[in-house]
Amino acid sequence: MGNYLVLQTDFGLGDGAVSAMYGVAHMVSDDVVIENLTHDIPPYDIWVASYRLYQTVQYWPKGTVFVSVVDPGVGSQRQSIVCKTKSGHYIITPDNGSLTHIMHYQGLEEVRVIDEVTSRLPHSEESHTFHGRDIYAYNGARLASAEVSFEELGSVIETTSIEQLSMVDATIDNGILTGSIDVLDVRFGSLWTNIPLNSLQEVAIVHGDSLQVTIYHHGHKVYQNIMKFAKSFADVQVGEPLVYVNSLVNIGVAVNQDSFSDLYHIGTGIDWTIEVRKAPKIIFE
Repeated sequence: MGNYLVLQTDFGLGDGAVSAMYGVAHMVSDDVVIENLTHDIPPYDIWVASYRLYQTVQYWPKGTVFVSVVDPGVGSQRQSIVCKTKSGHYIITPDNGSLTHIMHYQGLEEVRVIDEVTSRLPHSEESHTFHGRDIYAYNGARLASAEVSFEELGSVIETTSIEQLSMVDATIDNGILTGSIDVLDVRFGSLWTNIPLNSLQEVAIVHGDSLQVTIYHHGHKVYQNIMKFAKSFADVQVGEPLVYVNSLVNIGVAVNQDSFSDLYHIGTGIDWTIEVRKAPKIIFE
């Protein structure tokens, strides 16, 4: 196991919360290498926290410890857990659905419950609203520095017993690909779907094809257009929409040098679904 500790929160960097987590980790061990996944998860958005772990964990060395703190239930009866993924990584997080995407797409090898009374920053017993510092960063640093083993952090629970958010799998039906808009490429406003590239390949869609893209919110059509399946953004004009393959080898929808989500008021989550099919050929006489 390496010494990497990677932090994700919805705290932002406007105050000292993240710095306090760094400080606690360094008090545990000077050898811990602390990095940030992001601290800009939308407040309380467990779905996005879950997706960002799925987006990132697999690209770090085995043994890396992740701490994810998006915790609207802090101080309640929700459990604190640590898991070992099938890829050999560790994640410490509230048991509130933050492991949904990792469990669904990559798999969990084992999950343990952390004792929030005994396994916490010394002298923090009276604080009940900053578990990110007192429990997650503290135990994350202990695990990353090998002060404790994964097995010593808590007792085993059934993997299937942890909280999971609802998900919608991508489907193919009569040449129509259907999936959900899972998250945004935040800075650029592109839509990231859960439709994998191999689904397009199954229906013989190749780069350069014209595709009909339809977006629904709660089953109501909110957008439809024909756009190119492009290999890169440079394949279309500035301001033109396109379908492309994102960094997770899933299908994305974007506008070249503009924000698709802002232009068309498109959101994310299982209430937002998308259909992709080959566009009918138009013959001009």
